[in-house]
Amino acid sequence: MTKYLLLSVFTLVVALASAQDKPAYELFNVKGNKTKYEKLLKEAQKADIVLFGEFHNNPISHWLQLELTKDLNKRRKLILGAEMFEQDNQSALDLYLTGAITQKGFDTMARLWSNYKTDYAPLVNFAKEKKLPFVATNVPRRYASLVARNGFEVLNGLTENEKQWIAPLPIAYDSTLPGYKNMLTMMHGHGGANFPKAQAVKDATMAHFILKNYQTGALFIHYNGAYHSDNYEGILWYLKKDRPDLKYLTISTVTQKDLNKLLPEHKGKADFIISVDDDMTTTF
Repeated sequence: MTKYLLLSVFTLVVALASAQDKPAYELFNVKGNKTKYEKLLKEAQKADIVLFGEFHNNPISHWLQLELTKDLNKRRKLILGAEMFEQDNQSALDLYLTGAITQKGFDTMARLWSNYKTDYAPLVNFAKEKKLPFVATNVPRRYASLVARNGFEVLNGLTENEKQWIAPLPIAYDSTLPGYKNMLTMMHGHGGANFPKAQAVKDATMAHFILKNYQTGALFIHYNGAYHSDNYEGILWYLKKDRPDLKYLTISTVTQKDLNKLLPEHKGKADFIISVDDDMTTTF
């Protein structure tokens, strides 16, 4: 009798522990089925280029970026790159990585995001420690702003020196891609037809510098806002246009109240989808 009582108590304790468990995130595959980090790691190490789509203020995104990068570095030769660094800041980034300037000097020379110290410095410092290349892939923001106001044509008036920080002109553009069309819907028409073109020049430029710095046999991990690669569009559209032969893997981040099941609207966004509790605290 005592044996069965102890077994019942143990079962009740396990059940209560499970009921009280509060996971911070769940990982799903493209079809919306739950999967494990080990599966993500296994598939990522087979790729040539990984696009890690984040929410810029989501700590789970940033933590998993660092963990995945550390684990992949044990298995593959890595090249890192990020939307958060604009191409005309590459020299400052290189100087910091080689130790030629201090963190304070880097802060002075580069246009670092306000959340750099909490969210991106760990990745950059890991690259510095392991002597990994880190590519500033994004177009300088001022040129994207010009496109938002005046269209692609304004880029023709830039100097040859300025054009080196942008994807080669003319910028290919498919206005029928759902991601670009949805931008007009989200903005209720404000900004006009040039608004998604500013997004496109960022996508095209990031793809250009990813491929320019990609090396055969290496794995390029790129960190970007999820919208830049969700639904296999954005950066990935430009990558596949120029290098359809490479193997790509995409990751996206979403937030949900219930982590047990991926919402229908999130299925198909990426090869792997990180669903984070929408009560998760943000970094800004």
